[in-house]
Amino acid sequence: MSPPQRELDFRFLAQPGDVNFGGKVHGGAVMKWIDQAAYAAAVGWSGAYCVTAALSGLQFIAPILIGDLVTVQVKLIRTGHSSMHFAVDVLARALKAREQRLATSCVIVFVALDEADGKPVPVPSWQPQSEDDLRLAESAAELSSLSKAMESAMLAARRTG
Repeated sequence: MSPPQRELDFRFLAQPGDVNFGGKVHGGAVMKWIDQAAYAAAVGWSGAYCVTAALSGLQFIAPILIGDLVTVQVKLIRTGHSSMHFAVDVLARALKAREQRLATSCVIVFVALDEADGKPVPVPSWQPQSEDDLRLAESAAELSSLSKAMESAMLAARRTG
């Protein structure tokens, strides 16, 4: 049996329904694309039902316009016992252009669950194979630590407020 697929690309055209009043794709549509592509990658890696656990490092860098060719690139960058961290880049380009521009970037975390009772299940382990892989895995670990620290700070603020 071959190993699970680590990377996934979705390509499509930005549709008129994705655009806000300024003629640019609204953030909600981009977030939907990120979630759909990353969900497909998580299920493909784990072979299990998955839920989104966290999203961090979200950056809206450049606009996406109606009719742009959009590519959502998803790459596994870290695994835990039942979690998978994916780097997601949303790229866009006009159909007649050759160069893509980075429009949005983030890290999204999914947890694999047993459909019967909703408890976390193990996922296949992944280990960095290159210097770039190692750098991405370390960045994912750092973002995870920052997210946990922010969550703790918010809980402490709620208790004292």
